[in-house]
Amino acid sequence: MDGIYFSCADVTSLSPHGFWLQCGEEELYLPFVEFPVFEHATIAQICRVRCVSAGRVYWPELDVDLTLEAIRNPMAYPRDSMNYDC
Repeated sequence: MDGIYFSCADVTSLSPHGFWLQCGEEELYLPFVEFPVFEHATIAQICRVRCVSAGRVYWPELDVDLTLEAIRNPMAYPRDSMNYDC
């Protein structure tokens, strides 16, 4: 996914259960149980995240593209509607 990247996204903390993602002024938690694509990813792969728009983040090494809304409300977005394979 090439293109213009917007404001910054940073992984602020990792644990055996998930990680925290800072997007602008909002910090979001991604538990591995809800986002299993990240469970076996390396720390480097998880930390290489880009904001591709105001409401979308992308992990190029994992080819994972998520909206912030899907991160906020993962139960409202079935895994098969998210852009990754589990």
